[in-house]
Amino acid sequence: MADDVVLPIPNLALAQNYFVLSTPALGHLHESARRELLEGIKADQMAPYYRIVTATNGLPLDEALLANMEQQNKEELDKIEERLEEAKKTEGETDIADALRARANYLTRIGDKERAVEAQKLALEKTPGLGSRIDIVLTLIRIGFFFNDHEMILQHLTQADELVEKGGDWDRRNRLKVYRGLHLLSIRQFKRGAELLLDALSTFTATELISYNDFVASTIISNVLTLNRPDLKKKLISAPEVIQVLPDLPVLSDLMKNLYDSHYDKFFLALAATEQTHLKPNRLLAPHTRYYVREMRILAYNQLLESYRSLTLDSLARSFGVSVEFVDNELSRFIASGRLHCTIDKVNGVVETNRPSLKNAQYETVIRQGDILLNAVQRLSKVLY
Repeated sequence: MADDVVLPIPNLALAQNYFVLSTPALGHLHESARRELLEGIKADQMAPYYRIVTATNGLPLDEALLANMEQQNKEELDKIEERLEEAKKTEGETDIADALRARANYLTRIGDKERAVEAQKLALEKTPGLGSRIDIVLTLIRIGFFFNDHEMILQHLTQADELVEKGGDWDRRNRLKVYRGLHLLSIRQFKRGAELLLDALSTFTATELISYNDFVASTIISNVLTLNRPDLKKKLISAPEVIQVLPDLPVLSDLMKNLYDSHYDKFFLALAATEQTHLKPNRLLAPHTRYYVREMRILAYNQLLESYRSLTLDSLARSFGVSVEFVDNELSRFIASGRLHCTIDKVNGVVETNRPSLKNAQYETVIRQGDILLNAVQRLSKVLY
C-alpha cells in the first residue's frame, strides 16, 4: 500500500555532506561532499536549505539557482494548496489528511524546518490511522536528526514510543529501535544504543534514516566496545548480516577480529584507521571520537592484563606495537584514574595486576546498597511518624 511507503525525507546524506564541509580537518573529503550536497539540493529543489548552507559558506551562492528553486517550490506548494482546498470542499477527512501530509512531506523534502514541523504536527492531528501517525512522528524525528536538534529528537522518540505501545506493527517497532539506537550513540550512551542496533540487525529496514552498510558499521563500532569476548564472536563476528558487508568495511573487520584474536598491535593500527575513516567523518560519532578511542584502548589493555599476574613493560609494548615510553605513560594515566587494576614497578620494568576479588566487590556492593536502603527507610519513617 502507498501509505506504507516510508519516504526518505529529509535526505540525511546531505546533512552528512554539510557536516563534512563544515569541518576543516576533513578537507580531503570536501570536494566529493560539495558535489554530492549540491546535486542533492538541486534534485529535491531545496531552496530553504540552500539558503542555510550558503549563509555559512558551505556552498557558494548561485542567485539564479536559488531563484529557480524558490519558483519551483512556490508552484508545487500552490498545487498542493489547491488540492487541499478542494478536499476541504468536496472530499472527506481521509482526503484532507492526505493533502495535509503531502504538504508536510514537501516542506520536509525541501528542508524548510519550521514550516515542515508545523505542517507535520497539523497532519498528525488530522490523520486517523495509527500506522500513519507513527510514520509522521518518525518523520519528525528525522527532521531532528537532519538539523541536529537533540531536544526535538528526544521529544518525538518519546511520542513514538507511546504510539507504538498502543499497537504499532512489527516493522515500525523495529524502525524505532534503529532511530533510538542511533540517538543513544549520538549522546554517548553506547551500551544501550549498541543493544538496540544489534537487536535490529536481522530485521533492519530503516533505510530512510541510514544506509544498510552505515547501519552495520555503527552496530560494529558500538558493540565492539560493549560486548564481552564470547558475545563478540557469537553475536557480531559470526552474524550473517555482518559477514555479508565486511568486504565493504575492511577497517572495522580488522578492528573487530584483531581484538577478538588478541592481535593487539594490529588492533591498535585498526583503531587508528577507524578514528580517521569512521569516527571523525561521522557527524553523530565525531564528538565522541576521543572518548571512544580511549575506551577501546582501556578495553584492550584490560583484556591482555587479565590473562597475567605480571608481565614486563617491554613485552606489553611489543604486544601493542608501541614504545615502552608510550605504554608506560598511557598505563600510568589509566591506573591513576582507576580504569586499570595494576601497578607499575619501574625499577624492574614490570606491570603487576591487582584486580579486586569478586567477593570483595560483592561485599562492597551489598554495603553500599544497604546504606541506600537504610537511608530510604529513615526518610519514610519521618514522613509516616
